[in-house]
Amino acid sequence: MSKYHQISSEELDIVTIYNIFKEGKKLKLSSAAIQNIKKCKAYLNSKLEADDKPFYGINTGFGSLYNVKISKRDLTKLQENLVMSHACGTGDRVPESIVKVMLLLKIQSLSYGHSGVQLDTVNRLIDFFNNDIFPFVYTQGSLGASGDLAPLAHLALPLIGKGKVVHNKRVVNASTILKTFNWKPIKLEAKEGLALLNGTQFMSAYGVYLLLMSHKTSYLADLVASISLDAFDGRIEPFHDLVHQVRPHAGQVKVAKRFNEFLKGSELITREKAHVQDPYSFRCIPQVHGATKDTLDFVEKTILTEINSVTDNPNIFSDEDLIISGGNFHGQPLALALDYLKIAMAEIGNISERRTFQLVSGLRDLPPFLVNNPGLNSGFMIPQYTAASIVSANKQLATPASVDSIVSSNGQEDHVSMGANAATQAYTLIRNVERIIAIELMNASQAIAFRNPLKTSDFLESFLAEYRKEVSFVKKDRVLHNDIEASIQFLKDVDIEIEELFLNNYS
Repeated sequence: MSKYHQISSEELDIVTIYNIFKEGKKLKLSSAAIQNIKKCKAYLNSKLEADDKPFYGINTGFGSLYNVKISKRDLTKLQENLVMSHACGTGDRVPESIVKVMLLLKIQSLSYGHSGVQLDTVNRLIDFFNNDIFPFVYTQGSLGASGDLAPLAHLALPLIGKGKVVHNKRVVNASTILKTFNWKPIKLEAKEGLALLNGTQFMSAYGVYLLLMSHKTSYLADLVASISLDAFDGRIEPFHDLVHQVRPHAGQVKVAKRFNEFLKGSELITREKAHVQDPYSFRCIPQVHGATKDTLDFVEKTILTEINSVTDNPNIFSDEDLIISGGNFHGQPLALALDYLKIAMAEIGNISERRTFQLVSGLRDLPPFLVNNPGLNSGFMIPQYTAASIVSANKQLATPASVDSIVSSNGQEDHVSMGANAATQAYTLIRNVERIIAIELMNASQAIAFRNPLKTSDFLESFLAEYRKEVSFVKKDRVLHNDIEASIQFLKDVDIEIEELFLNNYS
């Protein structure tokens, strides 16, 4: 197995990115990518030497200052000033894992040879990636339209020896890390600052990471819900294949199939029922969970297109002898997709909390609040409150960011996507869903213990046995915060083959 991933014209996909990180691969440019970068840079240099006409951001000011012509002797200063002046991020630090994806995606985009950057600049970004040097990037500051300007400015600052980086879990000045590795600061040339700052790599990197989170969370939601269904003495008929073949949404069909597999051999699911129907939070799991899976499919297609695109501005087409100022940096496709992802994943948490509510309600021969001697013991009364609180917070986070726009740059940038806000909101929201599902697992595992001696399927019994090593049955009141945290960590530690969850394969 090669220890390198080669940056080339071959398209990236989510599984490839996951494996780059999982296997600790380093990056290197293909010979074709090197040629593309050199050819574009040579064309740009010759164009500037032969032609004195203004090219936006190359020999002009930026934004509403687009009509200010810059002399050739100041082109390097122009690009350095751009990077420094746009490094205006604030808020929390972006997780290192996402910053590393940002580096990968920026390298990929620059490698296509439409951005006019030096080979040395791209190689220095590769040096950062390969040596786990993570520029200090902040979560707040991008409007998601002129590219992710502020976050990408912080990503680029260390190239010129400014800003901070994280290396070996320590925050150090970029100038220090350059000296440590005996690297000289990059002297940015015409267009380079703009190529580094224009682009959607902040939103896209979050999108990649969120898809990985969402696919795993969606799978675990199915798994935990299948335990809840058996614990609630639910019916399997709503998961019959015939029901879903007459309304064959792909996600819905897959969820129903998965539940039949999870529950195969269960004594509980096959026993005679006293009730003819279950509440929607159980009966409609294929429809609700399945719709979210179909949403993930849509979001994945959008993200894949984006991470294999050129998103800076202007775009350089050396073969056609054209330099075109366009709008590929505008994050609207991502903003809409990320908002859709927020809504879809919020619904996974929403319906999970409803199942928790049903389990603690004293129905179907389960004790109120799933504890012996209720009254003296409050049992699982309050974890449902916690889940309800988180669900409400997610409803607020799921409000679309993309419906907002604020004029910037003196009206030149008069419509923005707010996709960066959608990305960071989605990160918080999906982490919240993980917590809601963990609370459902606590309740479902407690409820199913009251069904003894009847057993669920061998698969689910095995899963519950592993869970019980971390969280024991609650016989009397104790501090349930500890159990919630242990449940969250347990689900995070569940090892799932990511490849099996992607490319429309939910089974």
